[in-house]
Amino acid sequence: MIERQVYRMPKAGSIKDLTRQTEELGQPRADEVCVRVEAIGLNFADIFAMQGLYSATPAGSFIPGLEFSGEIIAVGEAVEDWQVGDRVMGVTKFGGYVSHINIHRRYVIPLPESWSFEEGAGFLVQGLTAYYALTELGNLQPGMAVLIHSAAGGVGILANRICKKYGAYTIGTVGRADKVDFLLAKEAYDAVIVREDDFYGKLKAALGNRPLHLIMECIGGKILEQGWRAMAPMGRMVVYGNASFSSHGARPNYPRLLWKFLKRPKIDPLRLPTENKSLMGFNLIYLYEQTDMMHQMLSGLQALQLKPQHIGHVFPFEEMHAAIHLFQQGKTVGKVVVKTDSLA
Repeated sequence: MIERQVYRMPKAGSIKDLTRQTEELGQPRADEVCVRVEAIGLNFADIFAMQGLYSATPAGSFIPGLEFSGEIIAVGEAVEDWQVGDRVMGVTKFGGYVSHINIHRRYVIPLPESWSFEEGAGFLVQGLTAYYALTELGNLQPGMAVLIHSAAGGVGILANRICKKYGAYTIGTVGRADKVDFLLAKEAYDAVIVREDDFYGKLKAALGNRPLHLIMECIGGKILEQGWRAMAPMGRMVVYGNASFSSHGARPNYPRLLWKFLKRPKIDPLRLPTENKSLMGFNLIYLYEQTDMMHQMLSGLQALQLKPQHIGHVFPFEEMHAAIHLFQQGKTVGKVVVKTDSLA
């Protein structure tokens, strides 16, 4: 048995209820490996799960967290493809805010030798989200104009890099002007606009005479509506999140959520054939059980040989709440990662 450190919720509702605990972890099952977690990646799905706004959240007590990296310290009796000492990065359907984890051998992959644990903890969820949305749903093609919201976030950065591998023209959007220079200089977006007054006009100006054929949508509200209006016939909007429903507090602001829900854009399916546009949505966590599909996507993603994720903020394990609070504010650039080396 291993004594591990975890951050656990008694139930979804308030992030203030997330508490650090010591728990015992048994030996890995026959088809599992035990990983000593070195780094944990934060995701917006973690926030929505802790606040009770995520339909996939387990009932009752649960440990948040979808991705991690670390070193294998034990293998189950049926495991032949992993050895103690292997450096890995992995995904899990919750349970990632921990110092140690037992997980099925197929949910970890090798961490590239040149990558840090922090970079490994920031790649899989964002990379698979961006790759699946762009290539499988969005039918990404050379020369396309692609609108990428939350361009300075983990998904946005990797989405832009994938688009560049395909020779696409990318327009990123951000909520703060202080992120623009980073994206233009370091991530080679073709244009970056701030989501403020006259967003539609700024988007049309950034497009020039190009038709907008693909949108990575994760904002919602008026931004979604204006993006849909700007999208050209044969265009595809892929919705993978809704940041406008997020809260900066520990609990959701339910009156505000209700107002936003009632005022949300309503796209009439009867008009879609006339407009000749497509609206699609997906959530990576629902593909978790489709292991073969995930590995197929991962092979395609790895074949692009992207640079490792940009790590913008690193916190020690004991400052998990500070990391979450910063992440909620929308002030971060790149990936927010929590390290466990302070537990050694």
